[in-house]
Amino acid sequence: MLEIGLTGGIGSGKTRVADMFAARGAALIDTDLLAHEITAPGGSAIAPLLEAFGPRCLRPDGAMDRDGMRALVFSDPDAKARLEGITHPLIRQLTEARAAAVRAAGQHPYLIYVVPLLVESGTWRARVGRVLVVDCQEDTQVARVMARNGFTRDQVQAIMQKQATRAARLAVADDVIDNDGPPDALAPQVERLDALYRTLSAKQAGV
Repeated sequence: MLEIGLTGGIGSGKTRVADMFAARGAALIDTDLLAHEITAPGGSAIAPLLEAFGPRCLRPDGAMDRDGMRALVFSDPDAKARLEGITHPLIRQLTEARAAAVRAAGQHPYLIYVVPLLVESGTWRARVGRVLVVDCQEDTQVARVMARNGFTRDQVQAIMQKQATRAARLAVADDVIDNDGPPDALAPQVERLDALYRTLSAKQAGV
């Protein structure tokens, strides 16, 4: 089975594009959703987070306080390293377990991993057969996130500065979807890549 890593900067439209592939039969594993899963109440990351950061890292419901931790790691590189040291191995373990289940089921033509920090991680390029980047102008990213999240321009740009540059993402891309245009411009691009991925996956399987 062909395995693809899908990435893009904040506000690029990764989730929308991933959902369009899923609607065409692709299996999806979204690492951001897995991060939410392990930091939900009772999740596998909660006990080590408590040990590392104390009760301040949790909300009253027992989930990780994502806003509080985001603010902490933005200002404290050591805290960022400790957080990633806890969450990244757990996310990888869960990702591999879900991928093994998808492969064993044999019900999907190909598998897409949605990885917001694919370039930043430094390991995904070797783990997938192809990298798909959802791309748009940086001004488009800023406008979308401001409208979606109510952030200021400075807040969005601060997040973007922590992410890989647009040029760095495009440098590792095998495939690119342009999401600067109207929503109906996405479907033809997804259709073309869906056909390509089905063909490549069938060849890989020797069909």
